Amino acid sequence: MLYCGLQKTTLLDYPEHVAATVFLGGCNFRCPYCQNSDLLLDPASYAAYTKQDILSYLQKRKNILTGVCITGGEPTIYHDLPDFLAEVKQLGYLVKLDSNGSNPFMLQTLYEQKLIDYVAMDIKSGPSDYLKVAGLTDPTDHSTSYAFSDEMLARIRESVHFLMHKTDERRFTYEFRTTVVRELHSANTFREIGDWIKGAKRYFLQSYKESEQVLCPGFSAYSRMELEKFIEILKPNIPSVALRGVD
Repeated sequence: MLYCGLQKTTLLDYPEHVAATVFLGGCNFRCPYCQNSDLLLDPASYAAYTKQDILSYLQKRKNILTGVCITGGEPTIYHDLPDFLAEVKQLGYLVKLDSNGSNPFMLQTLYEQKLIDYVAMDIKSGPSDYLKVAGLTDPTDHSTSYAFSDEMLARIRESVHFLMHKTDERRFTYEFRTTVVRELHSANTFREIGDWIKGAKRYFLQSYKESEQVLCPGFSAYSRMELEKFIEILKPNIPSVALRGVD
């Protein structure tokens, strides 16, 4: 695995916990609005840590931190992720995993082995536009494993179904979230999503933010008032839907 970053303390990434966040490089999506393009395009150049560096830090902070967030990139592309998380769990930490849901088998494995306590899964768009918004519709880009096929969307659907219907909320938490981009999402997007993940326990809309690290700069955000209109579209199917990190 490529350990590309370590946020040593965060009060935001793991709800209700003081946590550290580990950034893994590499991703099988190419979302044009991605905020971590350096972790997609040349992750090896940003691999600033070793596994032992991370574990040593977590060992030292056991009396201060209670959680560890694993993000990326896309962590589930790594077959050795379970081994790393097992070592983190041995230190007594709760583990939150950020994922695009493209590897339902890995999610199920981590859950069954009790290596994760929380999953935050991105819902990139409604099914009709999913592959486009995830950057998987360019026939000249061979860097993604399942581009241009229904298989990837089937995997996403399987991950959604697993989190909603096959996990035990007494020991596990999940959330879905969408980064909302004016040029990519519309009211119809959220009608589709509301029908798709009807009954989800937690769903958050996050506003797009422009930065130097965006993969394809030039997108824009909706206003808070406009986002609240999307919330109203979603509420009949997902009563717990809320805005997150919106000014």
